[in-house]
Amino acid sequence: MLSVGIFSGYFPYTLDKTISCLKENGFQTVQLDLSFKDMDFSAGTITKEKCHKVRNAFRDANLPICAISGYTNIIHPDLDERKRRVGYLKEIIRHARDLGTPYVISETGTYNTESDWVHHPKNKSEEGYEECVKVVEELVQEAYDHGAVFLVENYVNNVIGSIDEVNRLFTDINHTAMGLLMDPTNYFDDSNIDHMDFTLNRIFNSVADKIKIAHAKDCKRAENTGEKHADIDASEAHTFRGAGAVELPAPGTGSLNYELYFKRLTELHPNIPVIIEHLEEDYIPTAKKFVDDTLKKVGY
Repeated sequence: MLSVGIFSGYFPYTLDKTISCLKENGFQTVQLDLSFKDMDFSAGTITKEKCHKVRNAFRDANLPICAISGYTNIIHPDLDERKRRVGYLKEIIRHARDLGTPYVISETGTYNTESDWVHHPKNKSEEGYEECVKVVEELVQEAYDHGAVFLVENYVNNVIGSIDEVNRLFTDINHTAMGLLMDPTNYFDDSNIDHMDFTLNRIFNSVADKIKIAHAKDCKRAENTGEKHADIDASEAHTFRGAGAVELPAPGTGSLNYELYFKRLTELHPNIPVIIEHLEEDYIPTAKKFVDDTLKKVGY
């Protein structure tokens, strides 16, 4: 049976209040954002003691941490900025086990300097891909050295975005310390948004065995093609709602075939955590009910 969780950052409060909100909404697991109002997890400040405090608080609440958010642009074209970002991500990876999970997640980023999610021509070049692979290899080695697993989350505008790009990355870096964060909405753009079921089936036929954690948001054709953000108290990764021809709203508010998604997901991963995202706090109960009801329809 799939467990349903959410990013902790959608409850932007102190550690205790965040856990209280998660419990009140009936969640069974959480993807951890290191962003509590009463704790500092900025670069250079992460300690084993702070990690254990967070881990134990979630365990006491019977809310296991299934993964940690490490989202950043790992191939930022400014090399000093890239070093800073990758260095902080490595710091999180080194402390993953202290937080109770091996899994740390990031997208692969973009050479665009204005946004972590907007396309740049170098993203789809051989040079850009090879440079990205070198950084991912560093992160995977860091994970392996510390008993962690680096999870790649593809996004269509980033260096690793398409099904073929995901497959190529996992062929070129065939390592036990790397896995895939499954979010089917991240594969859709103007070319395939009208071919929902075909694309979903192709995703699972190609990459299902790499999946470790799953996300639940939605996708639909966008009314405007600019970068879209919600006005909420959260990191940019959580305010983001899509760029280009596709909008990425809350689960149940778009065109993703959720019954097919969950059916294919459970074929190989019947106990995988599903993490809700891309929503405002007042919509959380509705989104969770939608996910729960859909899982019941498919028997999980």
